[in-house]
This record gives sequence, structure tokens and C-alpha cells, in this order.
Amino acid sequence: MLAAELWLLDPSGTWPIVAWTGLVTAALITIAWLAYQRTQASVSEYGIVERGFFGGTYTVAARDISGILRVELYRPNSLDTTHELFVVSRNGRGVFRMRGRFWNSATMDQLAEILGTEESVRSEPVTLAELRETDPHLLYWFERRSLTR
Repeated sequence: MLAAELWLLDPSGTWPIVAWTGLVTAALITIAWLAYQRTQASVSEYGIVERGFFGGTYTVAARDISGILRVELYRPNSLDTTHELFVVSRNGRGVFRMRGRFWNSATMDQLAEILGTEESVRSEPVTLAELRETDPHLLYWFERRSLTR
């Protein structure tokens, strides 16, 4: 954005616009980095406490968890798969998710042990569209809708 301003605007009298744009951009990047650094998930035998990117804290008690589902999910436009772990509540909704891009398998394996719940593993890899049809309640709201409809 700064490069476009420098290229399009007259350099003699528009330096305050470029300076303010630079300051606002730096402030937004700093705020986003701090929010990312504050995100965390804590798991114990009592449940899960998750602090999200936007600062909200979400707590799930262990008594509200019915099980853990492990799925191999195809990446978009690829034959490669990633490990996905879904913590499922008693009402059948996904309350916590661990993606293989961010979490390793050893950490995912520890989750069932710590929570003391049953773990089921799907034997065949699935696409996001198949998971959307079979278990839409596990996905985030933006994943439940297809752009190809």
C-alpha cells in the first residue's frame, strides 16, 4: 500500500498521507501479532480452556465432552491429507479442533489420554465436501457453506 501511494501521489506534498498510512499499517500489524501471541489452549482432566485470536475465552468442561474423532482430511486440490482431531460435545457439536498443519500427532494422541474420553478414528480419508455432508456440526461456520453451489 505504501509503494502504491509513493508511486501514484505527488512526492512533494503528500508525505503526511504516506507517513500516516505507514503508522496505521505498522500499528495493525503489531496488534495482529500480539493477538496471535496471546492465543492458547489448555487441556486438563477437567476440560479445555481456549483463548482465541480476538481475546475471547471459551471453556468446555470434561463432563460435556462425549468423545474425540480423528479424521484424515484431503487438502484442497491435492491427494495429500492432514490429520484432524475434533472434540465432540454431548449434543454432537465440535467444541475444539486440532489441525495437523499446526499440531503434531503426538500432541493429538495425548489429548484423549488427558481428557479420559473415547477416541474414534475414521479409516478412510475424506474431503471437506464429504465431511460437510456427513458431519457439518463439526466444522466452523464458514466451512459449512460451499462456494460451488
